[in-house]
Amino acid sequence: MGYENLEELIAVIAKLRAPDGCQWDREQTHSTLKPNMLEEAYEAVDAIDDNDMVHLKEELGDVLLQVVLHAQIAEEEGAFNIEDVAKGIKDKLIHRHPHVFGDVKVNSTKDILDNWEKLKQEEKRHRKSAMDGISKAQSALMSAQKISKKAVKTGFEWPDEGSLYDCIYSEFEEFKAAEQVGSREHMEEELGDILFAVVNLARWNKIDAEQALLKSNKKFMARFRKMEELATKPLPEYSFEEFDNLWKLAKKSV
Repeated sequence: MGYENLEELIAVIAKLRAPDGCQWDREQTHSTLKPNMLEEAYEAVDAIDDNDMVHLKEELGDVLLQVVLHAQIAEEEGAFNIEDVAKGIKDKLIHRHPHVFGDVKVNSTKDILDNWEKLKQEEKRHRKSAMDGISKAQSALMSAQKISKKAVKTGFEWPDEGSLYDCIYSEFEEFKAAEQVGSREHMEEELGDILFAVVNLARWNKIDAEQALLKSNKKFMARFRKMEELATKPLPEYSFEEFDNLWKLAKKSV
């Protein structure tokens, strides 16, 4: 199997960035492209959730475009090129899969993951804290889950799920106390603690908090659209009781 299209894509991006190429493409930098990278990645995830292979192929192409474009910009700056990117990830995969490319024996997926983490730590010897290496650009929900996982690897964990629920309930009580005092700053802090504790509940049960919330967002939007379809008058004219009945009707069909 050849990779002519991949090579041609790299050439197309180089042409777009050339002096006689596209002005918009030539003006782009790593920083200006950050929103595009995030947007394309999320659209690819949407296609996966929808099991839409036609859409997924298109969105993976958009993600690939971002990778090649960033690599082209870096090459122009003398930092690295797309070949360096490919070699870097290839070497990393080989190094972290000694049970495939070496003579290490494993008996389970857990063995593979434990070995992966050990090798990763060896590669990142410059990191001093368990909290090092957490992306500042990812969503707060994703960061919270990663922070929690890193802390747990050091042994910092609730003894059982019951104590985790106790923590969540106590955070709600602290938020209510802050609300009674009327301190917006304290309320914001305590609400953050509630969210962080709930993320830990997701981690405890091996649920990805980001994906869970994304699914809930989609479910809510679908049900709200159904409410709009079922409504017999403008929604702002509905009372709470009418809204509640309309919502229940929407839930039955979505």
